[in-house]
Amino acid sequence: MQLRPGALTLADLATIRAGEAVPVLPDVARAALRASAAIVARAARGDAPVYGVNTGFGKLANTHIPERDLATLQQNLIRSHCVGVGAPLSARVTRLVVALKAASLARGHSGVREEVVDALLRLLEAGLTPCIPAQGSVGASGDLAPLAHLTAALMGEGEFVVDGARVPASPALARAGLAPLALGPKEGLALINGTQVSTALAIDALLRFEQVFCSAVVAGALTLDAARGSDGPFDERIHAVRGHPGQIEAARAYRRLLAGSEIRRSHLTGDDRVQDPYCLRCQPQVMGACLDHARHVAQVLLREANAVTDNPLVFADGDGGTMLSGGNFHAEPVALAADALAVAIAEVGAIAERRIAMLIDTTVSRLPPFLTADAGLNSGFMIAHVTAAALASENKSLAHPASVDSLPTSANQEDHVSMATFAARRLGPMLDNTAHIVGIELLAAAQGIEFLRPLASSAPLEGVHALLRELCPSMDTDRLLAPEIERATALVEEGRLAAVVREAAGLDVFPD
Repeated sequence: MQLRPGALTLADLATIRAGEAVPVLPDVARAALRASAAIVARAARGDAPVYGVNTGFGKLANTHIPERDLATLQQNLIRSHCVGVGAPLSARVTRLVVALKAASLARGHSGVREEVVDALLRLLEAGLTPCIPAQGSVGASGDLAPLAHLTAALMGEGEFVVDGARVPASPALARAGLAPLALGPKEGLALINGTQVSTALAIDALLRFEQVFCSAVVAGALTLDAARGSDGPFDERIHAVRGHPGQIEAARAYRRLLAGSEIRRSHLTGDDRVQDPYCLRCQPQVMGACLDHARHVAQVLLREANAVTDNPLVFADGDGGTMLSGGNFHAEPVALAADALAVAIAEVGAIAERRIAMLIDTTVSRLPPFLTADAGLNSGFMIAHVTAAALASENKSLAHPASVDSLPTSANQEDHVSMATFAARRLGPMLDNTAHIVGIELLAAAQGIEFLRPLASSAPLEGVHALLRELCPSMDTDRLLAPEIERATALVEEGRLAAVVREAAGLDVFPD
């Protein structure tokens, strides 16, 4: 696939993340790379101070570096910045990091040679995963430490992850037939200055969110039928007069998922309940708001994925071009987007937990207590709900905005930072939590449906019920539920329920 600097789509990024295609640098990008590299080369030969080319970094920007030491300057920059800690980023996130860095540099405003971009893309082609520790970036001046570990691997001085083990970079490159990268002027700085790690983490979470969101819509519809709730609150007229696009689309999805349910038809008359609990009735409002939120986040992250975010920037205009120092490395857009997505993830899990609580409460659901026919001898879903409550509570703490927690660094030269990398990294555990909550709800709702037999739900929801029963049988008496929670959660994560939402309900979370 073509790399298309500045024009990557979410579908492109999903393909790269999955390792399904290797991006190739188009010839049209090479001319811009050559032009900007020539400008940096001239600056390196001159006496005028140019940040990152012949000066120190950060608080040391006023220190002049002689031409004979410029190569050492870049090497030392990488070595000194390899201070990351924690577990390595996953292979799928690392693929995104490498591709995003290559795409940013290939815009031709970073002053690096073609060889640098080619070296990054060759890592993807060879299937090599640089070892990038997950912790150590504050999301300003770029993701310095994690990107330094990526660059060190390119130089043959860092590590790669091979079959789950960390191995020295130099022999790993040699086995793949690749030579270590020798850095030219400014190239070390260009490689570590940027938001690619925080952006890759956030995009990975965004793509995972699609599966969890769709699964929660399906689980919520199944729960509505199990509780014999009304689909009246999903009437399109209600949502049209409010006007929020996500709410309108979510309501339509619920209507389509529930269409044709015998359970629904059975209680159109003779049901004395006036209104359902909010966790049933307000699903379009809550899930629709989360959908609108996620779509906004997708727009922000796509802009950032296509952006040039290092410093200084090179512009091939006028006589000899221009190098401008700025602050595009500040990841505030990513931090705020990640914080917004965190709230949406927490809310999807929070309302799902409330639906589980409603199902096990016989006074509200009118189902057997704790969804077991012989309550007392059996506890049914009593403690499965406790697990869901624990996870929902944990998400509340994790949803605290990371972007408001700046700490000055670099002797107060870098005095306001975004914390975008943690903002994005904490989305993974939050998605794990919410996926488990939705998995538990699927099991509980499926159990509830079985108490209403011989009545059947709608065709799409009966299909989901059958799919779940292939993995997890009905729970007639107490048994170990943990393995089945994991199997139901895997169903949430793998995308099969997202396909149901697209095909049966006509809802596309991130349309092209």
